[in-house]
Amino acid sequence: MFDPGSSADRQSRLVSCPTRYRIRRYTDRSAAPMSLTSAQIDEFYDQGFIILPQVFDARDIAAMAAACERLKALAQDLDGTVLHQGANFAVDQVEVDGKQVARIRRISWCGGAEPVMLEYGSDPRLLSIAADLLDSAEMNQLINQLHFKEPDDSVQFPLHQDSHHRGYGTPRWEDVNGRGSFVQTATMIDPMTSQNGPLLFIPGSNRKGHLGLPTSQDEWPEGIDLSSAVTVTGDPGDVAVFGPYTLHGSRPNTSTVSRRVFINGYAFPGANRHPYVGDGAGRLLHV
Repeated sequence: MFDPGSSADRQSRLVSCPTRYRIRRYTDRSAAPMSLTSAQIDEFYDQGFIILPQVFDARDIAAMAAACERLKALAQDLDGTVLHQGANFAVDQVEVDGKQVARIRRISWCGGAEPVMLEYGSDPRLLSIAADLLDSAEMNQLINQLHFKEPDDSVQFPLHQDSHHRGYGTPRWEDVNGRGSFVQTATMIDPMTSQNGPLLFIPGSNRKGHLGLPTSQDEWPEGIDLSSAVTVTGDPGDVAVFGPYTLHGSRPNTSTVSRRVFINGYAFPGANRHPYVGDGAGRLLHV
């Protein structure tokens, strides 16, 4: 079994990050941590994901949704990948019906511009889930991101493994705990339906490890059997949790309503050796 070493040893391997976001609390820090059952942990490692209903309540979702609207307003005049007010925006300016429209692919480290999202990224409900799955009371947060998926914006995320984005097989990343060393959560801000670009998971794909698939913003990889794919539907406040080797993706939103998702990702200490962009990126968190 991997020995994480002493606290001092672990600290020396962690990615440093600024402390400027020691801010007043926007969220309810008295919210009870969520302890996963042994059955849920087994399910996570067997099929690669679990869905947890109503982790966040209506008040939490309202706060996240309000932050989304403020971030959307910030994005309107941006084009390309732009670090703005501490958040890393990926925006395409496109013409729709003769009008210029900002198509938001994602906003990484959205909490840099909206501190409430940093707070929710370190919420004890999410951290306790990640801690149970990582088997570690401390972790580096690598992802604090929003996906908007608005009607007919054509944004999609073809089937992929997050191990590619973490840098598997390169000096950027090491699976130090031998079980992926990374947990990602996707909190539904809007209802997720079969029509608005829902998440798709391939159950059991995680057991094959890193596959080295080609990646594209528009093309889905060939040769992947989607017959067993699970389409995730759910309500605001539900959270999907998955690992770095789990094949997942989402198609464009063909409905008339948005499908906003708040994504947070947590790494076992020492796994990541790559700096991420945005205020708070790589911060060390404790349960």
